[in-house]
Amino acid sequence: MKKLITLFTIILFATTSAQNSVRISGTVLDSLKQPVEAATVYLSKHRDSTLVDYTMTDMKGDFKLPFNKLSEPTVLTISMIGYKEYKKVFMEGIEYNLDLKEVVLQSYGNKLDELVIVAETPPIRVKKDTLEFNASSFKVRPDANLEELLKNLPGVQIDEENKITVNGKPVNEILVNGKPFFNEDGIVALENLPAEIIKKVQVTDKKTKKEKFTGERSRNDDASINITIDEDKNKGHFGRITGGYGSDEHYESGVFINTFNARRKLSLIGSANNINAVGFSMDKVFDNMRTGRSRGGHTESRMLGLNFLEEVSERLKVNGSYDYNFAETEQSNKSNSIKFLPSGQFSTDASSSSLGGNEGHRGNISLDYTGEKDAFYFSPNFSKDYTYSTGNSKQLSFDEKGDRLNSSESSSSSKGDGVNYGSVTRYTRKFKRKGQYFSAQLNHSNRSSSRQTLRESLTQFYQSDKANDWRRQYRQDYLASDSYGLSVEYNQPITDSLTLSMGVEWESRQDINDLKVYNYNEVLEDYSDLNVLETNRYEDVGTTIAPVMGITLSKNKYFLNFHTKINIVKNSAKALYDAKWYNLDKHYIDPAVTMVMNYKVAKDKNFFGIYSYNVNYQNASQLLDITDVSNPLSTMVGNPDLKPTGQHNVNVSYRTYNFQSRMGYSLSANTMIYNNSIVSSVVYDEDKKAISTYQNIQGNYQWGVSGDWYRTNKWGEHSLRYGLTMRYSQTVSNGYIDGSTYTANSSTMRPRVYITYDYGNRISLKPSYNYFYRTTQYDRFSVAKASNFTHRFNLETTSYWPENIVFGNDFAYNYNSQISEGYKKDFYMWNISLAYTFYKDKFSAKVKVYDVLNQNTSSFRTIDPMQIVDSESLVLKRYVMFSLTYKLNEFAGGKQGRNKKRGNKMGFR
Repeated sequence: MKKLITLFTIILFATTSAQNSVRISGTVLDSLKQPVEAATVYLSKHRDSTLVDYTMTDMKGDFKLPFNKLSEPTVLTISMIGYKEYKKVFMEGIEYNLDLKEVVLQSYGNKLDELVIVAETPPIRVKKDTLEFNASSFKVRPDANLEELLKNLPGVQIDEENKITVNGKPVNEILVNGKPFFNEDGIVALENLPAEIIKKVQVTDKKTKKEKFTGERSRNDDASINITIDEDKNKGHFGRITGGYGSDEHYESGVFINTFNARRKLSLIGSANNINAVGFSMDKVFDNMRTGRSRGGHTESRMLGLNFLEEVSERLKVNGSYDYNFAETEQSNKSNSIKFLPSGQFSTDASSSSLGGNEGHRGNISLDYTGEKDAFYFSPNFSKDYTYSTGNSKQLSFDEKGDRLNSSESSSSSKGDGVNYGSVTRYTRKFKRKGQYFSAQLNHSNRSSSRQTLRESLTQFYQSDKANDWRRQYRQDYLASDSYGLSVEYNQPITDSLTLSMGVEWESRQDINDLKVYNYNEVLEDYSDLNVLETNRYEDVGTTIAPVMGITLSKNKYFLNFHTKINIVKNSAKALYDAKWYNLDKHYIDPAVTMVMNYKVAKDKNFFGIYSYNVNYQNASQLLDITDVSNPLSTMVGNPDLKPTGQHNVNVSYRTYNFQSRMGYSLSANTMIYNNSIVSSVVYDEDKKAISTYQNIQGNYQWGVSGDWYRTNKWGEHSLRYGLTMRYSQTVSNGYIDGSTYTANSSTMRPRVYITYDYGNRISLKPSYNYFYRTTQYDRFSVAKASNFTHRFNLETTSYWPENIVFGNDFAYNYNSQISEGYKKDFYMWNISLAYTFYKDKFSAKVKVYDVLNQNTSSFRTIDPMQIVDSESLVLKRYVMFSLTYKLNEFAGGKQGRNKKRGNKMGFR
């Protein structure tokens, strides 16, 4: 009966909404009767300019604007840069469909990038290659952050991992007033920048610093978001301080403070917790609970970051940051694997436990000078790390009859440290002609690390007379990597649209891996016996010089770039093994090619394609004819006859978004084809000990296709956003095993359906369903096929009613098919949060429960070309926590945020 009542309510509500819906339509033309594309058409209430709804004209200048009937005075506005604004007032409101036929916009007569002689700003505006949103036109909650604002903008999608796309194009940079906000990825800004101080959100193609200075078109398929701050709010400070304590001594704390003015910004960020939240997150409803769910083990972490930006002058900017990180993780794992061979199969049961940590310091600073003709950029960076770990592991392998093959037990403890220093220096000079410039860049990186390890192990063999392998060792590892690079480029326009570039690139690199192994001396009771067979030193030295040439054709609707270079390479491999030196020199001449095409079919339709070819070279351990016996169950032998691997990459995508229907989709495809893939050729003895070498093989490739479709519907206080994504990929892997070749053909399919329903600022419902299916077919193996699938259903609900109370639920059901006996196939994950805001909205008290049903688990299945692995790890279990948050928001324009005014006035969401 309840289901019938619910269905009847939905049908009645939908019918009522349809009956109340009307629309305005028409065609927008210029004075020459040509269609005006991407003009903004919007309705607002006459009494207070509250936005009702909006749309944009298409390629033909047509528009259709649906909305609910209005019985009060209403204003229709049509706005386009370079044209005089069109306004029409309906004093009696609009309660019927209206066709305006043709609307002619009068030009200002000057070709201007932007001309605004109006009292109000339209919600959306297209300016050349920039899509601009007026933040005040989009209603969000009074305490909203940048993330919540972006989710309300048409064409903007933010997935579960906070990856942003705009009209299907991935966003990899978020700037505030044209400058990075802590980091260019924008995650900190996404969660912490108050929506109330934001004036505009601008979306453009992402460009490098050099492309911005020279005016070149972007050569990638990524987007950049720039947030502009209200001038009267561009001075002040904001932030949050949070502390919480809960059951089983779980705790969390976080601080974010940002102080800024028009020329200076200083940010402090920090956190400490033992609930698996490595890094920084200040989700206002669920805090760090989502982060903890995604990590295995138990992690306690601390971090502190400081970032500053100083505009010394209009031309010189200085930016720098320092980060401190500490994390200690306790792990416990068990697994069962089945290894496939042409002659049969064998299985291995394994378990391990460990405790490990790392502590790191990182810093960087950049000086960015941009003059009228010259640009200079210098950015040094450094890092220092300390690591430690202790662990135990054991494994036992069986044949198909269940008889023992081999077993291994080991324990180890280690500690190490590392230092890294590098820098980038770039100078660019523009000449008289547009697009004519000279650029030179110098970069270097110097890294070194050392590690000391105590290790004991016992390996036993059961099906041969091979002696058991008992080791008690002290190991000293030293790694060093140095690289230096120089590139010079000259760009010369041939015509207004055709440009030729030429230059040269030089790189020198050296990698050293020095390992000393000492056996325990029972008589002296110390580690003093050098193990000559396991002690080794590898040195890789390489020099590359590459002449570079490129050609670019840039038109209004399309962009073509062809870039090629010839890599002249000398690689030297040198090693010390068994007290003997091995040397090998290799010389190569190989091309590297990149071709980029960007075709703008229309303002809301875009096609992008890129092809690249490059060569990956072998390292010393792969090339030199040395036998590595450091692992008792696996011996590796180098191959001097290895050839380098060539790799072809093709990526194409098509994207479109219709502002009238609030609907968009994107399609993309990619493929990677390998020539002379380097694979491990494995032979097993009677105890299933592996003896491996490296060989080249042909025929390896992978490809995939993906599609995204999404739409938004709004009526009154109701908003419904929904979408469908589909991913399909195939990987063909050829290799050698037990003296035979094999082929493994693996396919994956990942559809996802998601819905977000919002009722004003009161309720938000977000159900989603994810399905993952993998199947692998084997040729010349004892098994012909293996497959598994997973289901994941999520339901996130957030209630902001009654006022000052926020109640959140994050529920998930997970199911994994065909997992081995003893591993849990499914589980429920449920987090809840209840918060109360008080004292002028400055304080928030919160109670939350992580893993309410105490069912969290990490069982999963992995299928690769030669084996299936089922595993399960230690995870964070249920806890209850109370926390208190203090919010600090004070701006030059006053403490009351514009967002509160926006929330009271605007009727559009």
